[in-house]
Amino acid sequence: MHLERATPASRDIQLMATCLCDAFFDDVAQATVEVLEHLGCTVEFPEDQTCCGQPAFNAGDWNASRKVVRHGLSVFKGDKPVIVPSGSCAAMNFHGALLEFEKEPDLPAVQQMAGRTWELADYIVNGLGVTEWPGKFPHRVALHRSCHLRGTPSGEAALTLLNSIEGIEVVPFGEAEQCCGFGGAFSVSFPNVSKAMGQLKVEHILEVQPEYLAALDMGCLLHIGGIIDKENKGLPRLHLAQILRDALKG
Repeated sequence: MHLERATPASRDIQLMATCLCDAFFDDVAQATVEVLEHLGCTVEFPEDQTCCGQPAFNAGDWNASRKVVRHGLSVFKGDKPVIVPSGSCAAMNFHGALLEFEKEPDLPAVQQMAGRTWELADYIVNGLGVTEWPGKFPHRVALHRSCHLRGTPSGEAALTLLNSIEGIEVVPFGEAEQCCGFGGAFSVSFPNVSKAMGQLKVEHILEVQPEYLAALDMGCLLHIGGIIDKENKGLPRLHLAQILRDALKG
């Protein structure tokens, strides 16, 4: 997907924390705020935010999805960058929503929000120009790149930040580009296939013996983490924002 975005004029941002932060990953939202404030950003959190509309979009109910997206447009008004600590939710804003609004009269409003939406790592590296991260994180980390990051700068941005942290070792693993099997509605519609894909992903990750699994998408962390816990594999998971926050604390 091709992204056309202007360099942010200021560090005043709006945080789209996503429904997964709200329901399962509240510490990711907190870590994101701490990371952005460390970078000198003023973080605005619109309290009426709900969902990006992706679940209904993936399920094919575009009418329902458009209602959710329109609510998001009313909540995230203005020109401030919208920062999202989730590759899939960010991609919904700047890719999925454009598809389902192609013939809608309010397409320009969707395009305007798409042009100021950034996934967190992409914003730090390519929006703010930060390529080195201070602090320490002396651990072996396997980075899972979610499908929604394909065609975006986020994966390389995350690697740039992680590799710059003192003490960290980012370890590659087999079939890293393959889907973890979550796929939003896919895991509900095809649970057996989804589980098998997730188990294969876990096998490849565990082969390289990391101390942590990192990702930029909480849907993937939820799915892979569920398989790891059910099989008692004992591998802790962290979102990129948590690693950046923890590195600052040394």
